[in-house]
Amino acid sequence: MCPVSTINLKKKADSTSTMPTDKKSVKAGVKANFAQPGHARKVPIVSSLHLASGRSKELSEFEFGMIIASNAFHRWIVRCISAAGMKDMTATDVLVLHHINHRAREKKLADIAFILNIEDAHIVNYSLKKLHAQGLVNTERRGKEVLYSTNEAGQDLCKRYYEIRERLLVSGLTGDDAESFELAELARFLRILSGLYEQAARSATSM
Repeated sequence: MCPVSTINLKKKADSTSTMPTDKKSVKAGVKANFAQPGHARKVPIVSSLHLASGRSKELSEFEFGMIIASNAFHRWIVRCISAAGMKDMTATDVLVLHHINHRAREKKLADIAFILNIEDAHIVNYSLKKLHAQGLVNTERRGKEVLYSTNEAGQDLCKRYYEIRERLLVSGLTGDDAESFELAELARFLRILSGLYEQAARSATSM
C-alpha cells in the first residue's frame, strides 16, 4: 500500500473514532449539553410565583413540594386508619395514637405535643379525649400528670394499620441501599429545615 493511501485511511479512522458508537453515548452527550449554562431558563414549579422571585426560587419549589406531600400524607393516614376499621379520625388523631403506641411507653400530653411539634396543646388534648372515648387508649393519673397508653384495642388497630401500610405503601418502594440512603438524607434535611422555619417564626413573632 502506498504512503498516501495509508495516511488517508488513518485520518478516516481517527475521525470515526471520535463519533459516539451507541445510543447511550449520544444521550449522554445531549444530557451534558443541556446541563451547560446559557440554555432556556427553568420555570419554577410553585403555587405562589410572587414568592419565587427572590434569591431562592428553589426554596419556593421545595415548599410547594412540602404542601403537596403534606396533604397527600394526611389523606393517606386517614384513609389507612379507616381501612383498618376506625372511621371518623383526623390526621392528628392518627398521629397521636401512633405516638402513644410508640415503644409501648406511657406518654404525657406535653410530651406528645412536643414530639409532634404541635404548638396548641388543646388540639392534642382534644384528640386524646376522642381516642379515650373510642376505647383505644387508657389513662392513669399520677399526681398532677395524666399518662396515656394504648390498650389492647389501640394496639390491634396500630397493627392493622401497619399491615395495610406495608401492603399498599411500602411495597411501592424498591428497598435498595440507594433509595434507603436518599430517604434518610431527605429526613435529615427536613429536620434541618424545620429548625430554620422555627427560628424564622420566632423572629416574625417578635416583629
